[in-house]
Amino acid sequence: MRTISTDDITATVRNLCIEACTVLGTDVLNQVRKALEVETSPTGRMVLEKIIQNAEIASSENIPLCQDTGMAVVFLEIGQDVHVNGGLLYDAINEGVRQGYRDGYLRKSTLDPITRQNRGDNTPAVIHPEIVSGAKLKIIFAPKGFGSENMSRVMMFPPSAGIEGAKDFIVQRVIESGGNPCPPIVVGVGLGGTFEKSALIAKKALLRPLGSPNSDSVLDALEKELLEKINSTGIGPMGLGGNTTALAVHINSYPTHIASLPVAVNIQCHSCRHAEAIL
Repeated sequence: MRTISTDDITATVRNLCIEACTVLGTDVLNQVRKALEVETSPTGRMVLEKIIQNAEIASSENIPLCQDTGMAVVFLEIGQDVHVNGGLLYDAINEGVRQGYRDGYLRKSTLDPITRQNRGDNTPAVIHPEIVSGAKLKIIFAPKGFGSENMSRVMMFPPSAGIEGAKDFIVQRVIESGGNPCPPIVVGVGLGGTFEKSALIAKKALLRPLGSPNSDSVLDALEKELLEKINSTGIGPMGLGGNTTALAVHINSYPTHIASLPVAVNIQCHSCRHAEAIL
């Protein structure tokens, strides 16, 4: 059994908040640069250049990549031999979010859904725990802006819709979203499970490094097919036209019930932000 202090967890989450909101991952930047090489629209090329410039300024000046610093989403991989000491795990995470958004001068966007009264500290975080083997705690902080989150959907198809129905739904969701999610986007897809499981694995698909192949050859082929279809829509960077509507399509799947085919699409803007640490 290994003991991890809540103070260490809070400090780690604080730092991850600031890092994720100010530093765009090299995997994302590399995909944007690759898109710039093949983008045929002059306006689209200009937008991609500005995205790269924006990321460089944000990193060097330690300022947010976007004014929407998102709702705090935290994925946890908790080793079953880990004991958290000093308080409750979730309290420690929320305190880290509170400190990170305060110290990083990040916009606080979390509010009551009925009164619309802002909580003032961007808590509580949305926390997704997973128990794994070992004695380590992995924390992934993935702030989610709602220009893209609002474009996300879950559809409970009958089995007769088949994979073709799922593909049509995914591409149509991107078309209907247009420029709202600030393309070029990353499209996270969850196939199977239940209503909530499909949405969760769709969001988790956004954490995979951009440009990396899917470990499942069938899903990998499907990702490539969908990416080609999406980029042929002509929506382009920021919805201003071009052949770079998406940087990647990432798909996770899970066994489902014989009576259904859940399909979740979680759209992410070009600022595909996340940072992680292992304690």
